[in-house]
Amino acid sequence: MRSSLCASIVVVLASPALSVAQEAGADPLQYSGPAWSPYLVGALIGLLTMLTLYFSNKPLGASTAYARVAGLIGKTVAPRHTESLKYYQDNKPAIDWEVMLVVGAIGGAFLAAWHGGELTGQWLPPMWEARFGEDSYAWRTGAALVGGILMAFGARLAGGCTSGHGISGALQLSVGSWIALICFFAGGIATAMLMFRL
Repeated sequence: MRSSLCASIVVVLASPALSVAQEAGADPLQYSGPAWSPYLVGALIGLLTMLTLYFSNKPLGASTAYARVAGLIGKTVAPRHTESLKYYQDNKPAIDWEVMLVVGAIGGAFLAAWHGGELTGQWLPPMWEARFGEDSYAWRTGAALVGGILMAFGARLAGGCTSGHGISGALQLSVGSWIALICFFAGGIATAMLMFRL
């Protein structure tokens, strides 16, 4: 009951974000700004974090969802092995609110891109094409796959992802989360400079 009430409140509060959409420029290299107000979206993320802490007594985070989905896949493919793992004995694989948060983030990103006129249907963004060429599909796929694996491994190793540390932990003034947040930005900036400036 409380979780469905929380979801309803978030949906109602998120609807004003739809009214601040602007027309996006036709050329992504000449980006005119975000389609939705970053201030409104930031405030809604803060509100969502407070509601999550209140209703579930857990911080907002997404990396655990991937472990849960891996456990569900493991139960299907190799059930005996999955059930023998200590992690899945203590944390039963299930579709819980964290998994639904990831599904909602993907759906929300699609809705934001579609509503803001930024849904291009392009496999390679113009900035990527300019740096790596128009036929770099395999390189883009490989970079996304390896990057995703490294991010998931790092999030599990660090005890949280950008949501867990960068939003929930930083909001609670956790020193470890602030250190992780600084490292997220430093790593992202360094990677972008290596890929697009050198």
